Amino acid sequence: MFCFGTSACDRLRIIRISNSFLCAFGVVLSIYAYHVETQKERDSQYVAMCDVSAHMSCSKVFTSRFGRGFGLLQYIVGRESPYNQPNSVFGIFFYATVLICGLLPGKLCGVTCVLMSALSNVGSIYLACILYFVLHDFCFVCVTTYVINFFLLICSVFRLRTEGVLAKQKQQ
Repeated sequence: MFCFGTSACDRLRIIRISNSFLCAFGVVLSIYAYHVETQKERDSQYVAMCDVSAHMSCSKVFTSRFGRGFGLLQYIVGRESPYNQPNSVFGIFFYATVLICGLLPGKLCGVTCVLMSALSNVGSIYLACILYFVLHDFCFVCVTTYVINFFLLICSVFRLRTEGVLAKQKQQ
């Protein structure tokens, strides 16, 4: 999409920068979550930086049965299946994909970002309910990713709208 100094172009640039920042932060948090989970699995005495108290423990959440395959894949593919990966692996894939699609022009990439972000928000609500009602825990890393996912959805919707405005301007 070519931009020639219009406010819609400026908006699109800001949206892309915001999307990139959010995705990069999401990747970093997902890598940290993966690190915490693998360290805790290797060493039960490991205390992560995000383990604040008994009810504010990210390692407790990451090593729970809900920390792999969203607690669901084990029933479909088996607990030891290579597809039953830590949620953080799915997070890295998600944020990298949305980052790439967010930088590429076109309606297909825009729609992909909206759909993936909407799905991630459904997953965030599911995992937040598990966190609160089942695990009775608060996880800073988890909640931060839920917030990132929400803002990614907003960026994705704004991007799609802005690209629509630019397409109309180009036709005129």
